[in-house]
Amino acid sequence: MWSVRTIPPNNLVPTQLKVAAYCRVSTNSLEQQTSLSSQEQYYEEWIKRIPHWTFAGIYSDIGSGTQAKGRRRFNAMISACRRGKIDTILTKSAHRFARNTVDALETIRMLRRWKVDIYFEIEGIHSLYESSEFLLAVVCARAQEESYSKSEDIKWGLRKAFENPESRYYQRICYGYTHNKDGRLVINEKEAQIVRLIYEIAGEGKSLSRISSRLKEMGIPSPRGKETWSRETLRKILKNEKYTGSVILQKTYVKNFLEHKQVQNEGQLDLYQIDNNHQPIIDDR
Repeated sequence: MWSVRTIPPNNLVPTQLKVAAYCRVSTNSLEQQTSLSSQEQYYEEWIKRIPHWTFAGIYSDIGSGTQAKGRRRFNAMISACRRGKIDTILTKSAHRFARNTVDALETIRMLRRWKVDIYFEIEGIHSLYESSEFLLAVVCARAQEESYSKSEDIKWGLRKAFENPESRYYQRICYGYTHNKDGRLVINEKEAQIVRLIYEIAGEGKSLSRISSRLKEMGIPSPRGKETWSRETLRKILKNEKYTGSVILQKTYVKNFLEHKQVQNEGQLDLYQIDNNHQPIIDDR
């Protein structure tokens, strides 16, 4: 007589998984560095505590989460996943993994194709399951909206600061100036002599390359101590209104909070200008 024998699945013994963690904080402040160290220690201890997990490293970044390309260790982690060095990534939340919804979902889908799971601890979500994608899209979108709101708050704060003549932004140091005990701009005479020389040579109709060559011949190092002055450094000095005693703020701005790219303000936003803010090095008359 025929009989049926039940064969149990062979996955009762957990597969050995290569597990890594991704941590990120927004700034390099002491407080956040301490937070980052705590995250790193927490995840390393967690991974090493699980018998069927193999520790595959901690990947940490300091900076914005709105763009993956600006996160060096994040990209290194993705590369390790592609090479089969990581099976599972632990991270605190979708908020820490990425604030750009499109980039986050593209990365999650790419890792899913490579059979790499991401576990978002706070949300309790595993990315390897396609059923989790809608929930992850909602979570990432909310994180992106929070990033946008924060960006708008920063812009508002900057505008209010620019409207205040006593704002520290009007006292930012540039080559040729230093601060007095009150934090206000005063001339650094040694550097100011070089600024005047640059304007004098430019006034003779010499190109930026010729000015650079002249300074090199005279043995005058650049503001960063280099033997050769770059044309960009010279261009900025010759265009800087601070040398005439004025300060103009919001000459550039961030157009897209996801890209963090500074673009020239060509009338899109207000400019804020104070004349006679400090002693001039160059007479603009």
